[in-house]
Amino acid sequence: MCGIAGFLRTSTLPDRENHHLWAERMGQAIVHRGPDANGIHIDQDVALVHQRLSILDLSAAGNQPMASSCGRYVIVFNGEIYNFRSLRTALEQDGVSFKTQTDTEVLLALYAKHGESCLRELNGMFAFAIWDTSAKSLFIGRDRLGKKPLYYTGTDGQFLFASEIKALFATPVVRPALRPDAIKDFFFYQYIPDPKTIYANVHKLPPGHCMEVCDGRISVRKYWNLSFKPVEGRTVSDIKAGLYDVIDEAVRLRMISDVPLGAFLSGGIDSSAVVGLMAGRSSQPVTTCTIGFDDKKFDEVNYADRVARQFETDHHVFTVKETVADNLVGISRFFDEPFADPSFVPTFFVSKLARTQVTVALAGDGGDENFAGYSKYRTDAIENRVRSLFPSALRHSLFPGLSRLAGHVPGPLGKKASSLLGTVALDPDLGFFTSNCFFNPRVWESVVSPEFAALTDDYDPADNTRQHYQEAPAEDHLSRILYTDIKTYLPGDILVKVDRMSMANSLETRAPLLDYRVVEYAAGIPSALKLKGKSKKHILKECFSDLLDEDILYRKKMGFSVPLAQWLRSEIRSIAEPLLTGPDSGLSLYFRMEQVRALWQAHISGDNRFTQELWSMVVFALWYQHYKDFIR
Repeated sequence: MCGIAGFLRTSTLPDRENHHLWAERMGQAIVHRGPDANGIHIDQDVALVHQRLSILDLSAAGNQPMASSCGRYVIVFNGEIYNFRSLRTALEQDGVSFKTQTDTEVLLALYAKHGESCLRELNGMFAFAIWDTSAKSLFIGRDRLGKKPLYYTGTDGQFLFASEIKALFATPVVRPALRPDAIKDFFFYQYIPDPKTIYANVHKLPPGHCMEVCDGRISVRKYWNLSFKPVEGRTVSDIKAGLYDVIDEAVRLRMISDVPLGAFLSGGIDSSAVVGLMAGRSSQPVTTCTIGFDDKKFDEVNYADRVARQFETDHHVFTVKETVADNLVGISRFFDEPFADPSFVPTFFVSKLARTQVTVALAGDGGDENFAGYSKYRTDAIENRVRSLFPSALRHSLFPGLSRLAGHVPGPLGKKASSLLGTVALDPDLGFFTSNCFFNPRVWESVVSPEFAALTDDYDPADNTRQHYQEAPAEDHLSRILYTDIKTYLPGDILVKVDRMSMANSLETRAPLLDYRVVEYAAGIPSALKLKGKSKKHILKECFSDLLDEDILYRKKMGFSVPLAQWLRSEIRSIAEPLLTGPDSGLSLYFRMEQVRALWQAHISGDNRFTQELWSMVVFALWYQHYKDFIR
């Protein structure tokens, strides 16, 4: 796990005599991603920067940038290639010799032999850039699911790239304006979907894509997609056995490390299964780490303790208390664009705890998206079932009015009825977006400034969800929304959160359930075996019924939930209040501040209806304070 950056030294790039200094500053901006070593390759055409977190072959021979044996190619690489040993064996049989024990050298040799098609051979998490000194071209690849980030900017013949946007800002040439549509995206999604960033002319390379830059031309290509066509001719027993084997193999590959290795443990099925499989393959107790809260409604420590005792792990617990306020401002700086999933706070702390014990931690990320584990999938199934009972013309004409009437009924029943009727009135793709967006559209209309509303009125954030839903290679509704989440929520929210918070602590995280073979296998399982009645992740629970106790398999999911409403009123009120009520937080550029203050006063008085909207404004304002000086 590392940080990479670089730029092409084109004729339009100014200040050529200081390019080495630029490269040094880019590396320093992301030193937290790789504090063990740094390296720079610079020639007439390119500058490549690498910050190393040593995991395999800890010697200096594994440092980067690394040149191929023939000298034609130079690579900077962030991530891990889990099947590098088998790839190395095949290359050695073809006459390739190696000087190190790193996966970097294997990747470089594989590219030298196969070019772009090498991507199909890689099982791992990665973002890498390879400079071809002969063709004068730069090739960049990103892993299938988007575990590792890659940002780039390319205008006026200039091209720069980096693992994090802050490294681009370390040069004097990247000072972009903000994208109004991306700002609107943020408030509705709580992150900004790829390929956008909040900055104009700074882009994310989407997961499963590669790009080539040559002669001033940038070519972006998709090399992988996910099909949800069910595999025919298998019994449930066959599916369970195959699923267990593919996950077990994914865990095995991710236990290869030359540094201490452990796991995150929440006590849920995903992380518990990973820990159980690790324990079965380890001669020493597995090191496990979990996070607790003073508020028992959000605390999973007891479940994690039970799993730790079952598998006799070396278990460590951290309880989040007053440290939230002490650390929130500093933690938020690691996100170079606004990010509002509040579970980034416990993720930071569990990463910090884990780093005191290990350098690599396995995690259970991906289980919910692969096997329909979120409660929203069950809610959506109910909505879609009701939707199917009525003709679309009736739904579209009658239900919106009924929803508004139900909204006037006091209490939670009226709120639920209003939400159900309003969502059922919509088509399935738009209904899924509406049920799961994080800023109530009616609240948005009441607080957005007239100027920003006029600027973004013709843009609908729902278009991103609807596009993926409609393009999904799937036959049924559940498969389509799982595909949509794997293409949007997973890389835009979950994986960004884990990458930034673990890398902030120089910790590598690995997710066996996001092995692409696990993801493809899960996509071939019929939807009825994932969400079966009220049972979410049904087939995964069946798969691990002999490994885990029933009270772990079937307990209510909590994840990394946080007591957000309470935090805003107490622990972080001193941070939130000035941002939400003051004139200089950046919110006044987009919102009517008198309405924002009204929402805040309602929240302080005990009204929890606007918790997520207020939180998203707080983190937006924190981001703005951190990065406003880099904005044009």
